[in-house]
Amino acid sequence: METILEMAELAGLNERADLRPARAEGRVHFWLGGGIWIGRADGRTGCHAHHALQIALALDGTCRFRSDPAGDWLETRGALIRPHQRHEFEVAHAVVAQLFVEPETLQGRTLVQRFATTEIVQLPAPQRQAMAAILLRARQAGAPAQAMVAAAQEAIAVLAGPLETRAVDSRVAKAVGYIRANLVGPLSLAEVASAVALSPGRFRHLFVVETGAAFRAYVLWLRLNRAVEVAMAGQSWTHAAQAAGFADSAHMTRTFKRMIGMNPATLIRA
Repeated sequence: METILEMAELAGLNERADLRPARAEGRVHFWLGGGIWIGRADGRTGCHAHHALQIALALDGTCRFRSDPAGDWLETRGALIRPHQRHEFEVAHAVVAQLFVEPETLQGRTLVQRFATTEIVQLPAPQRQAMAAILLRARQAGAPAQAMVAAAQEAIAVLAGPLETRAVDSRVAKAVGYIRANLVGPLSLAEVASAVALSPGRFRHLFVVETGAAFRAYVLWLRLNRAVEVAMAGQSWTHAAQAAGFADSAHMTRTFKRMIGMNPATLIRA
């Protein structure tokens, strides 16, 4: 799924009047449990947080992160941001790859265990360089969607290394499948708990333990990914909001800003 990402200025989120509006041109691809946004970017996002673990790679320059809007910036060529961590991102006209890994996947669980010990972690240079080389080759070759997804997964595997052997609890895995299959309509915790033969209380606790997310926050993250897929396939954002089960486009926009730090209307399909 090839796209152009136009990240326009976010009103009220910039610290200085002369700060460059956040902009980028690139491609977006999703797979079960992850995704990649890759392209040339410039400027700053708003402060935001999301369910996925994030790996950011500046492929031909540097980028900056901070977890506190009043704190110091970490300038880096590669960083890992743990799930649900509020952060800002800034880059000066560089090619950037943003890899997203859902923390309940085997790779996600392994990465959280090995690296997500603080809010934002600089990637080890050997792994970062190997990952960047894989993604740059794919981008420069104009890799189609399937090949770009394969390159992204290969890059993540470089960092994850040998995987943790314990998979997510089978009941939670079944619940995630049920949620994905029913995103278009309303979904309650009680409904999903019943689908996996658990009481609402037991399911609520087990879901948080296994995914690291509250049920509602996780559903919103999946809805957001579905909305992006629909919009980038050529549909309007209003239609995308409906197809992803949001109450309305305003709800989707608020969720997008909170989780991604930008307005969804600034994502333009090529």
